[in-house]
Amino acid sequence: MRPRRRIVFGLCALALTCAPARADEAGISSRDLVLEMGRADFLRHCAACHGESGRGDGPVAASLRVPPADLTRIAARRAGSFPAAEVTEIVDGRRAVAAHGLREMPVWGVVFSTRIHEASSEEEVARGRLLVLVEYLRSIQRDGSR
Repeated sequence: MRPRRRIVFGLCALALTCAPARADEAGISSRDLVLEMGRADFLRHCAACHGESGRGDGPVAASLRVPPADLTRIAARRAGSFPAAEVTEIVDGRRAVAAHGLREMPVWGVVFSTRIHEASSEEEVARGRLLVLVEYLRSIQRDGSR
């Protein structure tokens, strides 16, 4: 098995074994725990520009050369489909996406790769945090009627 696949399978196994146990202890569902973790990272790292609601109205937004995107309308801009893989790449930022032009936001893949446990590799940590954050972004999508 290739190392990258091993990491992904390892993260899935970790999520499936640890999240339910932690969620049960807290009396919440695994999905709610994932969303809670994603929201915490969002508020810590993204809300200054994108706003607490994700609509691009954070306190720093007015001072930016390019206004932050409304992250609650990602799916609406794509005919109702949330492009999780694309969003993950954009947030990660370690691989340039030519179609997106200049990179205005931080490279969160580097920030999220901070080692939190000796047994974890930086890539596992970064990938896990990115996936949780993207799942949170998926949860805040709204359609054009709101």
